[in-house]
Amino acid sequence: MELDLRLEAVHEGILVTGTASVEVTGECGRCLDPIAYDLDVDVQELFYYADADLGQAAEEEEEEQRRIEHDSIDLEPVLRDAVVTSLPFQPVCREDCKGLCPECGMRLEEDPGHHHEVVDPRWAALAGLASNAADDAATSTESDEREES
Repeated sequence: MELDLRLEAVHEGILVTGTASVEVTGECGRCLDPIAYDLDVDVQELFYYADADLGQAAEEEEEEQRRIEHDSIDLEPVLRDAVVTSLPFQPVCREDCKGLCPECGMRLEEDPGHHHEVVDPRWAALAGLASNAADDAATSTESDEREES
């Protein structure tokens, strides 16, 4: 992680502003290929002095506010929150990534016409009846042809 931060002393405490540059690694949410890219995130946070009078409304939100403790500030939660909230929910290697077949896991990039015949299980019994009827029709046609001969 590379940081370019500016720390300013203000009346209430220390204002931290700047940019955090991080290298993001992971895998594509569609095809599971590894991905890596650089991400720049803006950071801005006010760290309050421990003895600062925050007022009535601010005291209610005191738990959410960052504090200066023992003349130091903890940037880790601020940076983590800034970076994690800027990450995509489902990262992809390319916007047009076709992903994997949900039935067999084959890469759809390699075979764009790939598909499976999916029969609704509620209709599967009727499909069996249709194939039985077709077999019966074929059998009766063959027997009718033999009788005519």
